[in-house]
Amino acid sequence: MKLHISNETSRLKTVILGVANSIGDQPKLEDAYDPKSIKHIKEGTYPEEEDMIKEIESVADILKKHDVEVLRPDILNDYNQIFSRDIGFVIEDKFIFANILPDREKEIKAIEHILDKIDSDKKIRLPEHCHIEGGDVMPHGDSILVGTYRGEDYSDYITARTNVEAVEELQKLFPDKKVKSFNLRKSNTDPKANALHLDCCFQPVGNNYAIIHKNGFLEEEEYQWLIDLYGKENVFEINAQEMYDMNSNIFSISETVVISDEYFTRLNEWLRSKEILVETVNYREIAKQEGLLRCSTLPLIRE
Repeated sequence: MKLHISNETSRLKTVILGVANSIGDQPKLEDAYDPKSIKHIKEGTYPEEEDMIKEIESVADILKKHDVEVLRPDILNDYNQIFSRDIGFVIEDKFIFANILPDREKEIKAIEHILDKIDSDKKIRLPEHCHIEGGDVMPHGDSILVGTYRGEDYSDYITARTNVEAVEELQKLFPDKKVKSFNLRKSNTDPKANALHLDCCFQPVGNNYAIIHKNGFLEEEEYQWLIDLYGKENVFEINAQEMYDMNSNIFSISETVVISDEYFTRLNEWLRSKEILVETVNYREIAKQEGLLRCSTLPLIRE
């Protein structure tokens, strides 16, 4: 398999889509990875497996409708494998393994049957001290956009998933690209003040548009850099509630087709006004785990 990913929106050919089967019991509070999951565990509204299977399979149906090759992980018993984006990412023709939370290493093994089709010299593991997850990484032509957290209290945040060392390692791996990092707002307790990954507060869409939540960025100038990159007239600004609902975590099949949550009425109207076809699904249950459509997908080949 010859990988190719140079941006977020070119025509998608092959993708790994997560699975919701056999996710196991509801996690204990102390085992939850993010504040939104914690909230729903406390409130007794944590999602049911049956509902999440229905939601993710609706995404599979749309991808296949648009002639995308959909690959799936092997199903592990009693294990959450919905968010395939966390476990790796592709830049150009290289698959880079995410250095993820240790508890989730099994998820990599569940896609080995897919990774075996990739040449060994195109599969890269970063040094152990480099923490990184796919939700923080966005190829953007000659640039790579990366969410991180630069605070000295990095180790205090389970929501801080990509460190500065990983950003520096990406620059070494891709010396011909500009690696631009963004210092993201983190909270272990408040889901409305936590940008778990870059795709929780920013995402390119179409040919030259972007979805952005200003308060997800700790540095005003880094937020402004994105505004200048796209032009203010091409940016859809989302508020704190919309970030919490994960409006920036839709998924592009091409520059003219996206999958979005039917709940995102304001965003979807804006996308349609830009002549983008919006394929909608109901993803309200999966969203309770602080992940949505981009989180569920790991693109391998785009045109």
